[in-house]
Amino acid sequence: MEAVKRISSLGLRSKICSMARVLIKDIDAVLKSGATHINLVVPTSDIHLKYKLKRPREYVLKLVEEAVGYAKDHGLYVELSAEDATRSDMGFLCEVFRKGVECGADRLCPCDTVGIMTPERIYNFFSELKKEFEDVPLSAHCHDDLGLATANTLFAVMGGADEVHVTVNGLGERAGNAALEEVAVLFKAVYGLEMNLKTQLLYETSRIVSRLTGVLVQPNKAIVGENAFTHESGIHTHGVLAYAMTYEPIPPEMVGFKRRITVGKHAGTHGIKAILESWGLKPTEEQVKEIFRRVKELGDKGKKVTDANLLSIAETVMNLPKEKRITLKELTVVCGNRVTPTASLRLEIDGKEVIEASTGVGPVDAAINAMRKAVDSIEPIKLEKYSVEAIEGGTDAVVQVSVLLEKDGKRASAMAANEDIVMASVEALLSGLNVLLSNYSNFERNDEGKDF
Repeated sequence: MEAVKRISSLGLRSKICSMARVLIKDIDAVLKSGATHINLVVPTSDIHLKYKLKRPREYVLKLVEEAVGYAKDHGLYVELSAEDATRSDMGFLCEVFRKGVECGADRLCPCDTVGIMTPERIYNFFSELKKEFEDVPLSAHCHDDLGLATANTLFAVMGGADEVHVTVNGLGERAGNAALEEVAVLFKAVYGLEMNLKTQLLYETSRIVSRLTGVLVQPNKAIVGENAFTHESGIHTHGVLAYAMTYEPIPPEMVGFKRRITVGKHAGTHGIKAILESWGLKPTEEQVKEIFRRVKELGDKGKKVTDANLLSIAETVMNLPKEKRITLKELTVVCGNRVTPTASLRLEIDGKEVIEASTGVGPVDAAINAMRKAVDSIEPIKLEKYSVEAIEGGTDAVVQVSVLLEKDGKRASAMAANEDIVMASVEALLSGLNVLLSNYSNFERNDEGKDF
C-alpha cells in the first residue's frame, strides 16, 4: 500500500491502478493508497475453487457482487479480473462477468493465469466473450509459461480485446507476462498501430528496470536483449553493412538501441574491416585477411573475442604503436566490516598523472567508481554491462571479468582474468577504455607506397 501511495503522489499523467482481492479490506487499502483504478481479482476455475478457495461457485458470485459494488460506491474505476479464466467453465465465467457488469464493473479481464492458451484458442476465446459483452471493454492478461504470451496478446486483440496487460522485460510470476517492448514493437512495426508511446525509450527503460529489480535481461531477448541488434556472422554483417534491413526487422533506433558489429568465430572480413575503420584504422586487404585469420583462430579455441582483443591483434598485424592513452600506475583498496569500501588510484592519462579516490558498496564498486571519476573529467564513459565468473574452483580461483562500455554511441567490450577480482575488474575496464579512446584517424604509415 505504501508503494502504491508513493506512486500515486507523484502527479504522473498515468492512471494508477492497484490490484486487490475481492475483499473489502483490500479495497480499503487501495482507497488509502490514492489509486483511482482497481483491478479486482477473483478465481473462476473449478481448480481454484476446489483446491484454493474450497468454496462453491455461489460464494464467488457473492464476493463479486459485494466487492464491485463497494468499489464503485467509493468512486473507483473497476476492472474485474477472472483468475484462471482460460481454464474456467465458459458458462460460469460469463455468469461472473455479468454479475460484475450489473454491479458497475467498467472493464473485464479474463486472465490466462498459467499461460495455457495458444493463439488460435485465445482468438476464439475472446471472440466468444466479445459477442457476450459487446459494450464492455475487455483486457488480455497473458502469462509466458509456454513462450506464447506476446503471440497470445496479439491474437487476443484480434479476437476483441481492447486493452492488454504487459510488463517491462516480461517480468512476472514464473515465466513472466507479455513483454511491453515486444507487444509495442509488434503492434507498431508490423501492424502500423500508432500508440501514445515513445518506443525510442524502450531500451533505456529496460536497462533501468533490470538494474533496479536485479533481474538480468538475457542477451538474446527480443527487442531489448544485448544481442538483438548485434551481428557477428560474416553472412549477416556483410548484408547489414550493405543494407541494414537485410537482417533486421526494425531499425534499432526505434527502440533507442544502436546496431553493433562484433567479432568471433563466425565473423567475416567485412564486419572486421567495418569495426577497424570505425576506430580510424585502415588496414590493407592482406592485413584484413591476417586479422581475420587470427580472430577465427581465437574463436575456434572456444575463446570469446572482445573488441580489446581485436584492437590488439590489429595493432600487431599492422605494426602500430601500442601506446595506450590510459595506464594504471597504482591501486589501493581498503575494506572491512567497519570500514566503508574505499579505493584510491593513480593513472597516467595522455602522459599526465591523475589521482582519484572513491567509495562504493564493495571493493570492486569503489575501484570502478574511482576509475570513472578519473576518466570522466576527460571523456564521460558509461559502463553498460559488468559480469564475472570463476574459471576454476577454490578460494584462489582465477576470475574472469567482462565489461561493455559506451561513449557517444560507440561501444567496446573487454575482458580480463586475475586471482584478484578487483584487479580483474580494473584491468578489464582499462582495456575497454583504451579501445573507446583509441583514434588512429591521424596515424599515417607508408605501406607499399600508400598512406593510410
